[in-house]
Amino acid sequence: MLQKVINYIDQYNMLHNGDKVIVALSGGPDSMCLVHILKKLQERYNIKLYAAHVNHCLRGAEADADEEYVRGFCKNANIDFYSKRIDINELARITNTSTETAGREARYAFFNELKEKLGANLIALAHNANDQAETILMRIIRGTGMEGLRGIRPVRDGIYIRPILILTREEIEEYCRINKLNPRIDKSNFEKIYNRNKIRLELIPYLQENFNKDILNTVNRLSEIISKDQDYLEEVAEKKYKEYCSIIGEKIGLDQQLINEHEAIVTRVIRRALKDIKGDLKNIELVHINEIMELFSMGTGKMITLPEGIIAEKVYTEIFFYKKKGNNLSNELKDEIIIFDKEKFQQPSIVKAIDGMNVKISLRIVTKDEVVDFSQDPYKKYFDYDKINRYISIRTRQEGDRFTPYGMKGSKKLKDLFIDLKIPKEERNTLPLVCFDKEIAWIVGYRVSNKYIVTKNTNYILEIKIEKGEN
Repeated sequence: MLQKVINYIDQYNMLHNGDKVIVALSGGPDSMCLVHILKKLQERYNIKLYAAHVNHCLRGAEADADEEYVRGFCKNANIDFYSKRIDINELARITNTSTETAGREARYAFFNELKEKLGANLIALAHNANDQAETILMRIIRGTGMEGLRGIRPVRDGIYIRPILILTREEIEEYCRINKLNPRIDKSNFEKIYNRNKIRLELIPYLQENFNKDILNTVNRLSEIISKDQDYLEEVAEKKYKEYCSIIGEKIGLDQQLINEHEAIVTRVIRRALKDIKGDLKNIELVHINEIMELFSMGTGKMITLPEGIIAEKVYTEIFFYKKKGNNLSNELKDEIIIFDKEKFQQPSIVKAIDGMNVKISLRIVTKDEVVDFSQDPYKKYFDYDKINRYISIRTRQEGDRFTPYGMKGSKKLKDLFIDLKIPKEERNTLPLVCFDKEIAWIVGYRVSNKYIVTKNTNYILEIKIEKGEN
């Protein structure tokens, strides 16, 4: 059985020379088998072991005895031991979650806290083959997709490893008996008040007796097959994500051409975009993915609100994902900032950072010979300096703004022009506007005003350049 675990560890590259491994140690058969095996393999892989135990304070003296048992084992095995007591019932009440969820989150928080403190790089968990089958069956009952059918992964995030996931519960109990480990038994594992326990104690025995004696291996083989197919689909989805994805600031956009791909790829690309914006896919359900897919066929400006303040908005030919921000105008620059005053300076030559906009503006007088192409750079434009009466300023849009675009004689509402230029709605309040004497001369990155263009009669040419500043 030891060789079986070694082969599994090597198959998934779980351990490497010099790894520092925290072993989650409850004192039950699974975790005792795990820590005992890793201790035997310590020299083989040249790893440093630590043990971490969480006392959930749920079973009184029994829980305290569990803690003392694993403490004593680690002392005899020369393994550094760390423990923490957490009142899980109280934590569940405060966080409004089940005791199962509260306990799991508390354990992982403690393990990761130790990981940082000790400079460890791996956390070993004692899930086994029975846990794998139980997890998959539970997910099928709840409703799941291919990702859920993969079950528990041997390695997750390059941190969490499960070296005995290959072993059945019977094999683990036999290992503990042979090595006289005398593990602690948590009686709550036999209470049928938890769904997992019902699956373990009722559903699986029923399936074994009435349908398939080898149901555990059958379900686990399904997991392996699904994992291979899922890996391939994720690889294809990753390529399509790069093809259809655009990143603009804190927003991720997906081109509507994505919808022409197979639905299996479309849904995965959408999930990838959401994960990049949100950080995880917690609370994202199939209904949300379907709503986003419907958004592709809707008109610009349509949006949906997803869990945890994530917005999906159709902007012309793309769907943009971004985090909803509060209605706080403190991040928007509404007042004009005077850049230059002709009464104080005759010829501008200035570089100035604009607080609140994260941009830097440069002004200088140039000759016609220095201007190679008036439209080459969208962030460098040229104007007739003689037509500026006094002030050069910069601001964001204001109510009632109008603009006279190059090539037009009359003015147009700035709001309407933004729509024509397909400027995303969430960018419009922060887009820099360069003004001459209170009148908009340049919508930075887009259009210049017809009133200040350079002509054959221009004497002095003003070059204005906008660059992204420092945060």
